[in-house]
Amino acid sequence: MRIAILSPKAGWHSMDLQRAARSSGHEAVICPWTQVLATVDDDGTLVACDLEPLHSMDAVLVRTMPAGSLEQIVLRMDMLHRLAAIGVRVVNSPRTIEAAVDKFLSLSQLKAAGLPVPGTVVCQRYSDAMGAFDALGRDVVVKPIFGSEGFGMTRVTDTAGAQRLFTMLEAMRSVMYVQRFVPHHGYDLRLFVLEGKVLASMKRTGTGGEWRTNIAQGGQGEPYTPTPEQVELALTAAKAVGAHVSGVDLLPGVDGKTVVLEVNAVPGWRAISQVCGIDVASRVVASLSTHQ
Repeated sequence: MRIAILSPKAGWHSMDLQRAARSSGHEAVICPWTQVLATVDDDGTLVACDLEPLHSMDAVLVRTMPAGSLEQIVLRMDMLHRLAAIGVRVVNSPRTIEAAVDKFLSLSQLKAAGLPVPGTVVCQRYSDAMGAFDALGRDVVVKPIFGSEGFGMTRVTDTAGAQRLFTMLEAMRSVMYVQRFVPHHGYDLRLFVLEGKVLASMKRTGTGGEWRTNIAQGGQGEPYTPTPEQVELALTAAKAVGAHVSGVDLLPGVDGKTVVLEVNAVPGWRAISQVCGIDVASRVVASLSTHQ
């Protein structure tokens, strides 16, 4: 089996996938996004990475969707849709990638699936954002609508801070994603879901009083055995966005209720592999080889 790994560059995860593929007798080719091009001619629309035709691969694994201009993002998604349309197995699917990288779209799908999510307002005007700040209890988390690993998130608890932040975001013509802060115990849960099953789970705890628990923000991970209810939340969330592989973030609140924060359709596994002692890359490659 030949796998194309769409990635910004040869980073840790893409190289880990190459290792896992080699050990299983497969081949994984790293394809940087900026080198992917499409050709429209008498043979149809063909997508390649430099001279490597992606339409001849057994599977295309989307390792990440890097930041770029609107045109770049639209083109990349168009090419994924084209590959899927001509029968190439794209993991995760273009529809799943679109949903998971867009916090508003994914949260809407999670809510439509009946899952508990934090109260959220997504808007474009300062006045609407200030109204959301008041309506959501004057303790909110403002997030970039596109983003991951906790970068760009700001907790706002006072009116002056909200006014400064929303004034700046409106001037930048940014979308304002305003979410109710959920009081919690200083940790959240990451459940790694693969093919409709929870492969690994860890508890992520913030350090030094940090309310963000993301490993990229200094959070510490430890093995965790989820309850049957938490497993069901994670599996339903992954199914809601159609994810073959995903990282589902759950937040147990101090009120005893657990909310679904988000579904990451290009999840990292470096920390959870180390914490849980599981070769995630090999399991991901195996899942592709059994569904050719």
